[in-house]
Amino acid sequence: MESVRDPELPGLLLRAERDALVPLLRARPDDDFALRTCCPGWTVRHVLAHCSSALTRVVDNRFEEGVFTPASNDRDIAERADWTNARVVDELERGMAEAGEVMAAAGHGMLDKIALGEWVHAGDVRAALGEPGAYEGEGMAHALALLAALTRAHKSLPLLARLDGHDAPLVLGSDSPEPAVYSGSAATLVRLVAARPLTGTRYELTGATEKELVFFD
Repeated sequence: MESVRDPELPGLLLRAERDALVPLLRARPDDDFALRTCCPGWTVRHVLAHCSSALTRVVDNRFEEGVFTPASNDRDIAERADWTNARVVDELERGMAEAGEVMAAAGHGMLDKIALGEWVHAGDVRAALGEPGAYEGEGMAHALALLAALTRAHKSLPLLARLDGHDAPLVLGSDSPEPAVYSGSAATLVRLVAARPLTGTRYELTGATEKELVFFD
């Protein structure tokens, strides 16, 4: 199957997540920003500072050598250490509103993966805050479409995903007459491809291991 990029998808996903996540964050007390997430060593605030700085880099076209490495991410977070939580959320809101247009114009989907990563990190935050449906929400359809396009473009492991509540299967990765098969919820599939904790989930997977499905972490 040929990978056809929809340049509007990253922006649609980010704006849908902005509308869901930002009001939630603004209603939370400062203490909640110190809660630990599933990302090793990172609190809710660390994750949000990483996300807001990444999107600001996209908006401002700042991609120096070594950007988005662990060391670069730690520096971005440290630069915001004396910001209020509200200021971090303000930057995140701006990035989610403006980065999509830049991503659409980037060509070849070079920045599209950032949008999907931001959406997954929003799930990490919701999970840490104890919110239900952490890796779900209004952006799910956009996230699945973007995941399918990205895994096809990267020629990832072929996977036929039979998702609960979806009539048609989701096709991920390279073309293959015998793809691996996943059966379960869309949210659990997101956890699998993003190497997030699977505690309390239920699914079936044949023809592949969990590790082989990891697209990013």
